[in-house]
Amino acid sequence: MAKRHSDHSAIKHGAGNAFIVLFLIIAAIITLFPIYMALLNSLKSDGEMLNRILALPIRLEFGNYADAYRKIDFLRSFWNTIVVTITGVTGIILFASMAGYKMSRTPGKLSNFLFALFVLSSLIPFHSILITLVKIAKEIKVQGTTVGLGLIYIGLGVALAIFLYHGFVKSIPRDLDEAALMDGCGDFRLFFVIIFPLLLPITATVAILNALWMWNDFLLPLLMLTDSDYYTLLISTNMLFGEYNNDWSAILASLVLTMLPIMVVYLLLQKYILSGIAEGAIKG
Repeated sequence: MAKRHSDHSAIKHGAGNAFIVLFLIIAAIITLFPIYMALLNSLKSDGEMLNRILALPIRLEFGNYADAYRKIDFLRSFWNTIVVTITGVTGIILFASMAGYKMSRTPGKLSNFLFALFVLSSLIPFHSILITLVKIAKEIKVQGTTVGLGLIYIGLGVALAIFLYHGFVKSIPRDLDEAALMDGCGDFRLFFVIIFPLLLPITATVAILNALWMWNDFLLPLLMLTDSDYYTLLISTNMLFGEYNNDWSAILASLVLTMLPIMVVYLLLQKYILSGIAEGAIKG
């Protein structure tokens, strides 16, 4: 009887695993299909793309990439995207790590209130503050530059990062703080020399998540960057859409060029994402 029950449980467990695997395969296909279509059709001429959109290219049109590289001024747009991303990610890591550490190490009503305020602010829909954000950016003269856009990203992204750091800091023993303070270590030295290196897993997670967000964001750069000299890769690609005609070969090639750098970074560092989020959220 026990053996029959065990066999039945094993069958149910195997069926459950098979369903999960099948679901993940379907989800992966749905997610990767647009990328596959962009890559496939970026190697076709416009005429072939319109007539044989799902078929393999008859002849590989690598000239589309050279055309896209020139039309979007790739190096300039790439540099602008790098400046925005580095400014935003660096600021978020710096301010969120310090704030998350301090609030985690300072229990009390004020600390809990501030932490709750940051967490709740991350739940506010972005579109509800869009008009106000644009007006404030104009008033304080940060609209129109890549560094200014990076500063705006810091304000928008710091709340979630504080939540992750706040939880992760709890896994670091307080004895380290006390021992360092007894040796005459100041607060800033304590944090940057002793604590911050221990935050590497969650820091990598915060960096990757925010870099993906900033690199792939379209709406905010479209609203904030008014000079073509400061356009990011996606905004430069958007300029290929004409009023009466769209250069699809160059557009798709440009999109592939845009996503390649961040995909490489993600693939190299993806192991930190899930582990960092899990540790930061569970311990929070």
